[in-house]
Amino acid sequence: MTTTSPCLWFDGQAEQAARFYVSVFGGSVDHISYYPDDNPTPSPGAGGSVLLVQFTLLGQSYQGLNGGPDFPFTEAVSLSVACKDQAELDRYYDALTADGGSPAPCGWLKDKYGLSWQLVTQAILNNYQSDDKAGIARMMQVMMTMQKLDTAAMQAAFDGEGA
Repeated sequence: MTTTSPCLWFDGQAEQAARFYVSVFGGSVDHISYYPDDNPTPSPGAGGSVLLVQFTLLGQSYQGLNGGPDFPFTEAVSLSVACKDQAELDRYYDALTADGGSPAPCGWLKDKYGLSWQLVTQAILNNYQSDDKAGIARMMQVMMTMQKLDTAAMQAAFDGEGA
């Protein structure tokens, strides 16, 4: 079966990042490959250091490549997580912004490795799929004032409460 697996480029922290993500979301570190001791080509990793980490989060496979400093993460790519409720969103948000992570507008954040994430509850996603364009507009207006998303406040705006 053919599948896709995002490959995330790190500057030497692929294994640490994979283990951190597994500690936050659950999952597994599935395999670690190493740079050969006698690698004849220039590479960012010393012989015997971690080259590639294959890991699984929330049923999705990923690869973490220690490719060097040439290509840092940008907000052009983010990982989006549909959380079951506000408590789960809060838990993930707190873990990902700890120890050097940083909040960003509208539910986005960067973790301590510089990778961007979007955390949103399934309830909010369900509202975005509705035909209530006015409700979506109100909800988005409230969202624009937030960093970590507040599902109750966004639901109230969607429902027209307090308007």
